[in-house]
Amino acid sequence: MEHVPPPAEELALLDRELARLDARRSQLLMRRAWLLSALGSPVAPSAAPPAPPFAAPPGHPAAPAGPPRSAQNVLLALGGLLLTVAAVAFTLVSWGDMGIAGRSAVLAVVTVAALATPAVLLRRGLASTAESLAALAAVLMVLDAYALHRVAVPEADGRGFAAVAAAVLAALWAAYGLLLDRLRLPLPLAVVSAQLPLLLWAWSAGAGATTFGWALLLTAASDCAIALWGRGVAVRVTACVGGWATGLLGLLVALAQSVSADGVQAASAPGALLLVGAAVAVFGAWRAPSAQAVAGGLVAGLCGVAAVGGVLRAGVTWDWSVPVYLLCGVVLLAAVRTPLPRPVAQGLAWASAAVTAGAVPAALPAVGMSLIGTVTQLVRVWSGVPDGGVRGALAAEGPAWSHLVSAPVVLLAVAGLLGAVHRFWERVLRAAGPVLSPGPGWRAAAGAGAVALGWAGLTALPAVLGWSYAAAVTVQLALTAGVFAVAVRGLRGGPGAVGATALVCGLLGAAGAGMLSLATEASTYTAFTVLLVVFGTAAVVLGGAAASAARALPPLPAVRAAHAVRMSQLVQAVPACGAVVCATVLARAVGESLGLAGYRAAPVMLVVPAVTVLLGGRLRSRPPALPVELSGGVAGVLAVGMAVPDLPFLALVLALCGVLAAGTAVRPERRPVAGPLAMVLFVLAAWLRLSASGVSVPEAYTLPVTVPALAVGVLRRRRDPQASSWTAYGAGLAATLVPSLFTAWADPHWLRPLLLGVAALVITLAGARLRLQALLLLGGAVLALDALHELAPYVVQVVGVLPRWLPPALAGVLLLVVGATYEQRLRDARRLKEVLGRMR
Repeated sequence: MEHVPPPAEELALLDRELARLDARRSQLLMRRAWLLSALGSPVAPSAAPPAPPFAAPPGHPAAPAGPPRSAQNVLLALGGLLLTVAAVAFTLVSWGDMGIAGRSAVLAVVTVAALATPAVLLRRGLASTAESLAALAAVLMVLDAYALHRVAVPEADGRGFAAVAAAVLAALWAAYGLLLDRLRLPLPLAVVSAQLPLLLWAWSAGAGATTFGWALLLTAASDCAIALWGRGVAVRVTACVGGWATGLLGLLVALAQSVSADGVQAASAPGALLLVGAAVAVFGAWRAPSAQAVAGGLVAGLCGVAAVGGVLRAGVTWDWSVPVYLLCGVVLLAAVRTPLPRPVAQGLAWASAAVTAGAVPAALPAVGMSLIGTVTQLVRVWSGVPDGGVRGALAAEGPAWSHLVSAPVVLLAVAGLLGAVHRFWERVLRAAGPVLSPGPGWRAAAGAGAVALGWAGLTALPAVLGWSYAAAVTVQLALTAGVFAVAVRGLRGGPGAVGATALVCGLLGAAGAGMLSLATEASTYTAFTVLLVVFGTAAVVLGGAAASAARALPPLPAVRAAHAVRMSQLVQAVPACGAVVCATVLARAVGESLGLAGYRAAPVMLVVPAVTVLLGGRLRSRPPALPVELSGGVAGVLAVGMAVPDLPFLALVLALCGVLAAGTAVRPERRPVAGPLAMVLFVLAAWLRLSASGVSVPEAYTLPVTVPALAVGVLRRRRDPQASSWTAYGAGLAATLVPSLFTAWADPHWLRPLLLGVAALVITLAGARLRLQALLLLGGAVLALDALHELAPYVVQVVGVLPRWLPPALAGVLLLVVGATYEQRLRDARRLKEVLGRMR
């Protein structure tokens, strides 16, 4: 017999029909809800009401729809809070209104009722109400303990009674929570109460800090056990928080006692406490989740180092405390190979790293004093070999170094450790593989740290050991050369962390050695000559290596290639600029040795920019070319500043700088900047020379220069119509107009300003007619300033006659007009800019 229709088709029909019925039922229910809200009166429930959101327990009638559970919890919490406040007020305020029997009976009855009622409520499914009453019962039990002390044993010590009461309450709450295991509050309360008995007992006994530490540590141990084997998440979390709080506090107490101990015997007791704390941390971390296990291993490792290091430190002087702790931290690495869980071993490794890293800052003051102290030589240049050796040169006597004896040992030890990690990286990976999985970046970081700390330790060594001045300068120069050799080796194959770190250390060392050498003339020449050779060699080697690496470099993405190019250019430019700085110092020293005054030594300084101009022409498009020329330009600026006190020498120096700029402008890539700069320098030199010579008629000297300059400009414009008018006519016009303008402002007669104004007007009109920007702007500026000079006396006279309120009023009106026509002024300014831009 076959189904008609087939079963699959019939099933689909039934599903569609049921869906239609469900949709219709939903519509009817929505309509019914709207009718109820519209009528506002209760209506008998339908024959088939919707199913309740939760089923009632067996044997219990279904609960009617009530307020939401969140509102119920709020009401229960408020009720419990009010009852608690009432109980506290009854105990503390109304206690004296009743006799001893009545007071005890009331509290006992209320407490027993509050403890018994949650059991009945739990059987009826009222868990939230039971929780509220359980909280009330907990408060009543605390009040019972207080009442018992006030009535039964008032003579007992309050702190000791509180310790016993806390222990009893913890036991009662634990038993109550285990009996009524559906309540969530009693067991966490028992854990919280268990934190107090030992501390209160130690307080009542007047115990010392070590005893308090033991009380805290034992409490933490019990919390650790509860966190591992307790029932429920709330109990374990509470125990975990309490264990961390009491354990860390106890360990801090033990650490303070260990550090302040003045002998081995005094350090033994806190050391034992720290070792027990380490054992507790390992015990808890062994079974804890991964993150907490790492933290436990870290705490255990730090405790072990503090315990052993504290005892060993007590047997040596305080200056060697840091090396002792460092040694213990290094030995702790051996624990990585023990059969510990991986997270615990990771924590121990991090503890060793933390101790090693923490030892470095304690040694850095010696390095800072060795570097910063050299700055004092800038105010004592060539004052002679300082008394007290290198410490005298650093302006720090013996007592300042007495507590820094171990600093180089610490820095060199950590540097050696990091260097070994960098050198034997594969062995380190095999040894740490089961515990740590360091990436390749860690190796580069270890190498960079080894270079930096090794350089820092050797830098501080001469001052710490109190060497002579000559020995210190020699060591600093040798150290700078060595670290630059490391930088060159690390950077020859491309930018890297080790090479970059060595380069930075080399720059700092060179600055320190250079300033330290300023005490005597001979040491200055020696030091800066050596540094010049070091910087120059590094620049040449890195430049050749970069060129070779660029040819052998495989194709890279655009972003990475651009980054590599920028880093390579920076690496080549730094030592090249350093060489220029050293040459500048040597040039200044030569002038001082020759006994030349400051301004007379300025031409000697120009040897440096002259050499950099030649080097720039030799290097051309190589990356160091521009930085070298800019560094030489800085030396030229210093020469100009030295020559300022004497106008003739200043004019000479400016003219020589103009020659150097003109020589640089021969190269097409430098011409847009160097050409105008040469013109400005030559014109300034001419003006200053005229001013220094007391010339009152500058036109007699400037016009013979202006006329041929303008003729050359005309020829230049005929050959190259696209040439700028500033290039063709700017220098020639400025050579006459500007000195004449300055002279006219100081001339009390009318002829010179008149002639200058006429000439400026002609030049301005010619610029406007021929559309030449230089003529228009220079002529217009000179004409305006000349007219202002002529009108200034009359303007001053008119301003003196006007009332004082009128100028501010006119300024306000002007601002209003400009503001009202702001957009139009902007358009006018843009049009003016476009017109000037179209001029040549």
